Amino acid sequence: MRRACVIGSGPNGLAAAIVLAQAGLRVDVYEAEVEPGGATRTLPLTLPGFLHDFGSAVHPFAAGSPFFNTLPLAEHGLEWIHGDAPLAHPLDDGTAVVLERDLAATERALAEDGKAWRRLMQPAADDWQEFAQDSLGPLLRTPHHPLRRSKFGLSALESARGFAARHFSNARTRAVFAGLAGHSCLSFDAPLSATIGWMFGITIHAVGWPIPRGGARAIAQALISYLCSLGGTVHTSHRIDAAAFKELEADSEFVFFDTAPRQLLAIAGDRIGNGYRRAFERFQPGPGAFKIDYALSDPVPWRAQQCRRAITVHLGGTFEEIAASEYAVAHGRCAERPFVLAAQPTLFDPTRAPAGHHVLWAYCHVPNGSMFDMTERVEAQIERFAPGFRDCILARHVSTPATLEAMDANLLGGDIGGGALSLRQMIFRPTLRGYATGARNLYLCSASTPPGGGVHGMCGHHAAQLALRQMQRA
Repeated sequence: MRRACVIGSGPNGLAAAIVLAQAGLRVDVYEAEVEPGGATRTLPLTLPGFLHDFGSAVHPFAAGSPFFNTLPLAEHGLEWIHGDAPLAHPLDDGTAVVLERDLAATERALAEDGKAWRRLMQPAADDWQEFAQDSLGPLLRTPHHPLRRSKFGLSALESARGFAARHFSNARTRAVFAGLAGHSCLSFDAPLSATIGWMFGITIHAVGWPIPRGGARAIAQALISYLCSLGGTVHTSHRIDAAAFKELEADSEFVFFDTAPRQLLAIAGDRIGNGYRRAFERFQPGPGAFKIDYALSDPVPWRAQQCRRAITVHLGGTFEEIAASEYAVAHGRCAERPFVLAAQPTLFDPTRAPAGHHVLWAYCHVPNGSMFDMTERVEAQIERFAPGFRDCILARHVSTPATLEAMDANLLGGDIGGGALSLRQMIFRPTLRGYATGARNLYLCSASTPPGGGVHGMCGHHAAQLALRQMQRA
C-alpha cells in the first residue's frame, strides 16, 4: 500500500490526511505537541475545571467548510452550538449593535442601512456552498459562477474605509462592519481589508458563528476519529527534524507540511529548489496576537445586556477607533485603545467551566513579535463596555506572541493567520503554484497556502487533491 506522511496535525494537515486516506493511501500524521490539533486545541490554562481554547474559538468557516461538510463529523462527536445571536458590538452609549443570523431581523436592526446590508450579504449567503467552493480555494482557477465571483472580487479589493463609506450611512453599521474587517489584521486603508469583513458578514447569515461543544479541540478530535476509521494514524509528541524527515521521505509516496514555509525549509530545505526557497524565505508573517484567557466568577457584566445573547463580542467602539487601532499595528505600534475580539463560550456551553463560573477568550493585534504587555490596555477596553469586569477575574493566562509561537511553531511571531494578507501574498501564497514546493513528492498544505487562515481545512483538501492528480498522471 502506498504511504503518505503529514507533518503537523492542525485542521489543514488532518484534512490532507483524510483526503489521502480516502484515496486508499496509508497515512501517518506527526505532531510535535502532546495534544494534536495545532491552533484547535483546548487546554486547562488557568484553574482546575476551566477549559480555554488555545487558538481559534468561534468557527463559522469550519461549520461552513465545503470539505468538512462532506464528512460524517457529527458521528465522530462534533456538535455545533450557536448563541442566540452570532455577534454583538457594544457602543459607549450603553447599547450594542447585534447581528442576527436571520437576515430579515438584521435588516430591521440596521435601519436605513438594512437594505444595503441585505444586498451585500444575501446572494452569497443564500448560495453558500457554491460561493464557499469558489472563495475558499486558489485564486487562479475557473469558478463555478465567474460573473458573481468577479463582482465580489472587484468590490472586495476595496479598502474597508472606502467600502464602509460607499455602502453605509449610519455610524452604528460602520462600527459593526469595522469589527468584521478587523479580522483581516490590515490597515483599513489597505486593499483586501474589505474582503474579510464582507466574508465574515456573509457567514453570519449563511452558517452562523458557532462553537463546538467542549471547545475547539472537538474539531480536531472528530477529524482524527474519522481519519482513524479510514486506517490513518496520528503520532503525538513526535517532532520531525531534518534527520527524521529523510527517513519519512524514503518510505513515503508523499510528504505534506502543515507548517509555515520557513518551518518547511528548516526541515527539508535541501530538497527545495532555489526559486521556491527564495519565495518561501520572502514570505512575510502577519501581525501578532496578544491573547488573554480568563477564569471568571460570573458572566461578563456588559452594560449592554444584548451582549449576553452572543458568543462573540467585538470591542472597539466606532469605525474610526477600530481603524486607528489596526493602523497603529500595521505601522509597527501597539494601539493605545486596541480592537479586542472576545468570546464567551460558557454562556452557551457550560461544560467549559465549573458550575456557575465562566471563561472569557480575548485577544488583540500587535506588531509581529511584539514584547509589549497589552494586559492593561485589553482589560481597559473590556471594562469600558463592562464596568466591574475586573472584579469577576479569578485567574488569567497571558499569551504573548512569543508564548503562542512556543506552543505552536507555526505561529511565527504570534501570527495566527498563516502570513500577512497583502495583495501580493494573496496571489503568491506562498508562490504562484500554491501547494507545490518544486520537489515532486513534497507539498505545503498550511494556512500559508490558498485560501489562507481560518479553520476550514480547505488548504489541506486542495493540496491533497493536487497531489493525487499528479500521482494519477505519473
